[in-house]
Amino acid sequence: MSVLVVIPARYASTRYPGKPLAELKGASGVSKSLIERSWLAARAVQGVDRVVVATDDDRIRQAAEGFGAEVVMTGTDCANGTERCAEAHAALGGGFEIVVNLQGDAPLTPHWFVESLVKGLRDAPEAEIATPVLQCDGAALNSLLADRKAGRVGGTTAVFAQDHRALYFSKEVIPYTPVAYAETDQTPVFHHVGVYAYRPDALAAYPTWPVGPLEQLEGLEQLRFMECGRAVLCVEVAARGRAFWELNNPEDVPKIEGMMAQMGLE
Repeated sequence: MSVLVVIPARYASTRYPGKPLAELKGASGVSKSLIERSWLAARAVQGVDRVVVATDDDRIRQAAEGFGAEVVMTGTDCANGTERCAEAHAALGGGFEIVVNLQGDAPLTPHWFVESLVKGLRDAPEAEIATPVLQCDGAALNSLLADRKAGRVGGTTAVFAQDHRALYFSKEVIPYTPVAYAETDQTPVFHHVGVYAYRPDALAAYPTWPVGPLEQLEGLEQLRFMECGRAVLCVEVAARGRAFWELNNPEDVPKIEGMMAQMGLE
């Protein structure tokens, strides 16, 4: 099945304007922009036919073309990354059997997360979208809880049924955990990894669906699928010793740089 990876990137972020161009220093001390590191993560995925950056901003276009990425310009009215992916896929003429949305704020996404995601969607014909979830250890859960206590959105969590069909996603930490966990303990909380794989028909239809109250409240694009009664598959992925975090706030830069240094990521 042909696979397209789209990296949606916009400059005008409310929480972090210009985020795709934020510089992140790797283990060697060399700085690269967030969008370049996300593109490099996408290029490391096996079984992908094409990788593009989708943006509406010339500054991001120039930066992306400067490090060799293919860029698709999209409209300024895309409400989220899924709508931008839909527009990019259409602009390329369609034809891909799976479209992956690797959001441009997840430079630590290991290639096997995306490979497992694509396999999960292929193996679940009833699902129209799939997304990875990573079981939190105590350290990750405590970071999420600390961010919420400080009034920051540190990540999204997911709950799902026994068949891995998503029940809900939230920027709050769910489910509620009444006990404290040591840093190396496994917990019942799953961190939602900001990557999606779509079947093209569902992706093309997405911008035509109404925005529901849950999507509005949470600001989570995947909830539109659920509010419209569409099946969202949660694919559990393994960390394999890799740390994972998304760049949501300026305060996350030193955290991610520290993770890259610890893992020896250039």
